[in-house]
Amino acid sequence: MKRIALFLATNLAVVLVLTVVAHLIGLDTWLTAHGSSLGGLVVFALFWGFGGSFISLALSKWMAKRSMGVRVIGQSADPTEQWLLTVVQRHAQAAGVSMPEVGIFDSPEPNAFATGANRNAALVAVSTGLLQRMNREEITAVLGHEMTHVRNGDMVTLALIQGVVNAFVIFLSRIIGNIVDRTLFRSDDGRGIAYFLSVIVSQILLGILANMIVLWFSRWREFRADRGGAQLAGRDNMIAALEELKRVHEPLPTQQLAAFGIAGGDAAGGLRRLFMSHPPLAERIAALRALSIP
Repeated sequence: MKRIALFLATNLAVVLVLTVVAHLIGLDTWLTAHGSSLGGLVVFALFWGFGGSFISLALSKWMAKRSMGVRVIGQSADPTEQWLLTVVQRHAQAAGVSMPEVGIFDSPEPNAFATGANRNAALVAVSTGLLQRMNREEITAVLGHEMTHVRNGDMVTLALIQGVVNAFVIFLSRIIGNIVDRTLFRSDDGRGIAYFLSVIVSQILLGILANMIVLWFSRWREFRADRGGAQLAGRDNMIAALEELKRVHEPLPTQQLAAFGIAGGDAAGGLRRLFMSHPPLAERIAALRALSIP
């Protein structure tokens, strides 16, 4: 219930912030005068498409900490926590990025994720299950995987892609709504009841297709992060970590953070594959075995 409340609150905050920004810069007034034109629709789609995506990115660390119950660790007497900080710091230096925040969240499943608004202000978190089930070599590889996400700026890239597809969905759904209303219902301005119904239906269908594009990128960059983890911690350690995850084959406990987790799930094909944020673990392991790095 807490995670649902946070999700709803975040989305309401995004709408509120964008509404206030639009008013402060005078965009709402401009759209009132030009919103019916093609140029006005383009501006509207870009503003809401990219605005929502980047506000969500800016809130990503805050959301992760609260929805997952992440406890950020610092200097402490706990040897495991100090070891985690040391490994992440070593990976950060090798990757050429600033030291991220490091946290632990309570979950029996072995998992980890990275998030943050940019690669020099990131959060890397691991589950208690991962610390319990994996040895240090495997954990080092998992942390290398997550730090590769950070180094590659995957959080920002994913936000950009999400912004582009959001803008297209908003733009095309309204074009379709206008065409349907004018063609089938002979509306003079293309803004009758059929327009609003067509926009809703089109936005849902186009949103599903757009999500497939985002998830395709998510799957592609998992292979790249696996290679980075292998380079930082050794291919065999990265393979061993994925094999342990394969034995568990459970995704992250919240779908919002699945895109930046280490686990993905077991094999899938057909339409189901199009909606996977991660490639099947068996494919990721096979890709690593084909690498020439030690």
